[in-house]
Amino acid sequence: MGLLSSLFGSNAKTDFKQLLEDGAIVVDVRSRDEFAGGHVNNSINIPLPELSAQIAALKKKNKVIITCCQSGARSSMAKSQLGSAGITAYNGGGWRSLQAALR
Repeated sequence: MGLLSSLFGSNAKTDFKQLLEDGAIVVDVRSRDEFAGGHVNNSINIPLPELSAQIAALKKKNKVIITCCQSGARSSMAKSQLGSAGITAYNGGGWRSLQAALR
């Protein structure tokens, strides 16, 4: 089971609502058009192709980041990219499910 956890992540459920209450920032990595069609309240839009250019600014905020997108694939890539830069980040998955978890 340890190998599966290390490959696919822990089975422990992340409390996104608590992270947000503690000051986390939600970063939606979908395109601007997708974001305009609906998004998590108070989230910021940084499309995935532009994320690397924004890492220094995000790092200066010294906040935990919750990434989201349409399905969770792009937000997973964003989480990895942020983590490699030394930023604590969580993959919130699809924005609709994240929004529901934050209620």
